[in-house]
Amino acid sequence: MMYNSMSIELFQKEIAMSEVISPPTNLKRLAEQLKVLAEPNRLLIFNLLMEGVQCNCELGDALQMAPNLISHHLSVLRQSGLVDVERDSIDARWVYYTINHAALDELNTAFGVFLTRRESTRGA
Repeated sequence: MMYNSMSIELFQKEIAMSEVISPPTNLKRLAEQLKVLAEPNRLLIFNLLMEGVQCNCELGDALQMAPNLISHHLSVLRQSGLVDVERDSIDARWVYYTINHAALDELNTAFGVFLTRRESTRGA
């Protein structure tokens, strides 16, 4: 069988990839959550929610953003599972937002595990 430089290079990449250690956490989920939080306005909203429950009017006062922009960012945070929403049972105009504590714990754990130094035993 004849090998050219391209097939040898591809073969070497396959070997290198087979030696990659599996990540200690679900990198796809971690990347999705970090992408959501990487937007500065969403990170600011998330920071406010870390202080506790916030209604839509409080968020509007604190952020000095257009209501539709706040709504958009909250929607993205909710879709990612990082934020929960609840309407007031008496007056449905009032909407309350909170951090999803289970998702926050998951994010903290995944990020902590990912950033923990792991020594390689390859080549030893």
